[in-house]
Amino acid sequence: MTDKTAHRLAAIRFGKDFHVDGVFDTAIAALRAEGLRIVGFVQRETPDPTTCCDITYLEDIVTGQRHRISQALGAGSRGCKLDPQALADVCGDLVGTLEERVDLLILNRFGKGESDGHGFRVVIEKALDLGIPVLTAVRDTYEPAFEEFAGDLAILLPAEHGAVVGWGKAVAGSMRSSAA
Repeated sequence: MTDKTAHRLAAIRFGKDFHVDGVFDTAIAALRAEGLRIVGFVQRETPDPTTCCDITYLEDIVTGQRHRISQALGAGSRGCKLDPQALADVCGDLVGTLEERVDLLILNRFGKGESDGHGFRVVIEKALDLGIPVLTAVRDTYEPAFEEFAGDLAILLPAEHGAVVGWGKAVAGSMRSSAA
């Protein structure tokens, strides 16, 4: 087992103004071309003409269905616009999907919800318990919380297509060979 395959949990490290979703999109295309069955969500944002903030959606990687996870908090609001109930609903649906044959789970972020012990944490734990590798992204702000959660089980990847695809191919290949 190589150093990369020893870590079935990986997070793409990125900064505040970097749009990591493009890295996910290119990695998903490349890994699907390798024949991997990938489930999970990527983040999409669209402008909201009625407020100063964008509307945030989670887009299902398999179906393309979008689930709104942001809420309008009103003018002058400085708090998190995440709708925790909407995220919980998405998580509940996703946990059931993990019982099917899955080679890789992709989750758009390890962010505030996960740092606070909620969000996708239960999905990550369930996937790892089932032996499914997990790829997420973590902004520098939440990196300490991710490291506390994951310990030495995870690897931090640069926000580069080659590094992400390389990790995905290595870990999926090792999981397939150990299942044979």
